[in-house]
Amino acid sequence: MENENIAVGLDIGTTKIVAMIGRKNEYGKVEILGIGRSKSLGVHRGVVNNITQTIQSIQQAVQDAETASGMKIDNVMVGIAGQHIRSLQHSDYITRSDSDEVIDEADIERLCNQVHKLVMLPGEEIIHVLPQDFKVDGQAEIKEPIGMYGGRLEANFHVVVGQVSSIRNVGRCIKSAGLNLSAITLEPLASANAVLSTEEKEAGVALIDIGGGTTDLAIFKDGIIRHTAVIPFGGGVITEDIKEGCSIIEKQAELLKIKFGSAWPGENKENEIVSIPGLRGREPKEITLKNLSKIIHARTVEIIEQAYLEIKNYGHEEQKKKLIAGIVLTGGGAQLQHLKQLVEYITGMDTRIGYPNEHLAGGSDDETTSPTYATAVGLVLSSLNNQEKAKQKRQEKVEAVENQETTRPEEKEEPKKEPPKERRRFFDKWAEKFKDFLDNAE
Repeated sequence: MENENIAVGLDIGTTKIVAMIGRKNEYGKVEILGIGRSKSLGVHRGVVNNITQTIQSIQQAVQDAETASGMKIDNVMVGIAGQHIRSLQHSDYITRSDSDEVIDEADIERLCNQVHKLVMLPGEEIIHVLPQDFKVDGQAEIKEPIGMYGGRLEANFHVVVGQVSSIRNVGRCIKSAGLNLSAITLEPLASANAVLSTEEKEAGVALIDIGGGTTDLAIFKDGIIRHTAVIPFGGGVITEDIKEGCSIIEKQAELLKIKFGSAWPGENKENEIVSIPGLRGREPKEITLKNLSKIIHARTVEIIEQAYLEIKNYGHEEQKKKLIAGIVLTGGGAQLQHLKQLVEYITGMDTRIGYPNEHLAGGSDDETTSPTYATAVGLVLSSLNNQEKAKQKRQEKVEAVENQETTRPEEKEEPKKEPPKERRRFFDKWAEKFKDFLDNAE
């Protein structure tokens, strides 16, 4: 892919794999150039359990996206999720040797690196270290400590942890599909980029992304991510329940859920019946929509209660942690009828369905702006933002070199303090190490 301003997001889900190509237009909005979608056969609850089938599904999705856009895909940004992801809160501090110097990027880098030395459970690895707020010499609630004086720098961190083997399997699938991994990001963070506004993140909001195999949760307050969780249930479990409860095949159960499913049993009358063709000449089955919505309701309540428990664990009832913007539902499962009303009833919080049209160009079609594609749109956005940052840094370096060359000789005699090295997010460095690992593993 020659054009630098084009990005590709690859969403490896439990029910589908989506490859999406996008670019920014002159107004700073994202235009989607092509979408490829294939059935995900080798993934269970967000974790790859069949490498060969997953590679085939990725290749199919990428091929469809290439055909739709007329472009060749090389680099992809991938979302990582699955039941192996967990998060924890951690506080750490460093003592600075010279408190007469101001705090710079290098100090924060040192503090973040210290958190990476935390001992995890066997087979686990830290994915993200996200600083929440800082303390300088006991002065609390500092958002940006750079430029301040102080001897002791302390911070609260949100640490996201994942299973090493699961992450490596995803990397292996991408490499085997003939693609380069440009970066990895946590899927709830990608979805949040696509559907949440800056005001919502400031006010406090919980994003619930209901996928096929898992339900991802991300809580924001004061513009900072405060809590993440992955619940190992999703829309697939609802389909499974319909299949068992109505004694029908999975394909029929999925269609029933999409066409007639409702999360609120009171909506359907007793005499509303849908007839399902029998298998191989058998009698057709008659299912009442009331029974169908009772089955869906029972499982949906379980999923929402699990998510609400995570919101309670975050401590949303405290005044300082209040989520003023309530809940935003997204993902394929968010399209279930009357789900918004059920969530409001269970949690008592304002709820809306999140469509990924916040940053999309005006002419985007209905398919692209469906909650189903929230993660894919978020990955394209993240990738475009990364490209812009890299471009900006290159520009700054060029300017710095030019300034040095134009400096007069008498000015050069005065020793200059080196500018602080730009701090790369740990995740970027981790992705590089991970790519080296994959290269060496062959």
